[in-house]
Amino acid sequence: MKESPIKIKLHISNAEIELECALEEMSEVLKFIPELIGILSNNVKSIPKSLTPVLNKSDISDDLPDISVSRSDSLTAILIKLFSSSWSSSPKKLNEIREALNSYGLIYPKQSVAVTLLRMAQSGKLRRFKSSSGEYVYTPSTSLFSTSNSLVSNSLNISSKSA
Repeated sequence: MKESPIKIKLHISNAEIELECALEEMSEVLKFIPELIGILSNNVKSIPKSLTPVLNKSDISDDLPDISVSRSDSLTAILIKLFSSSWSSSPKKLNEIREALNSYGLIYPKQSVAVTLLRMAQSGKLRRFKSSSGEYVYTPSTSLFSTSNSLVSNSLNISSKSA
């Protein structure tokens, strides 16, 4: 039976080195690691600051929804959470909705999101209409507001009874 190689990753600042070796070669590789760390740390210090990517506050959208998403949530459930938050105070285009999903690491095909939004609009959970630019936009329906408000008030009643 062939043994799988052993992998070691070294991270120093923005640099990363991955070493791969057989178990028999491990002692040789371990002797070489301090030298690698020295080389990496010297090279990382010599990288000009202008080449280091900088994320400005203006690059981060303040208009992201503040929701919690679990792995078991369906796309419909996630969209209900999005449209129940203050993020949905203005009508949202499909691309804006996909960007919000992407910000949570939820990568859905455009067609999947579009079909789910259409079905939610047909069932009355969302309102869908054309904007002045001719694109469809989505807003929460009044039933979604009343549902989210009743959910909040029910959870407050439950927590106050248990206190």
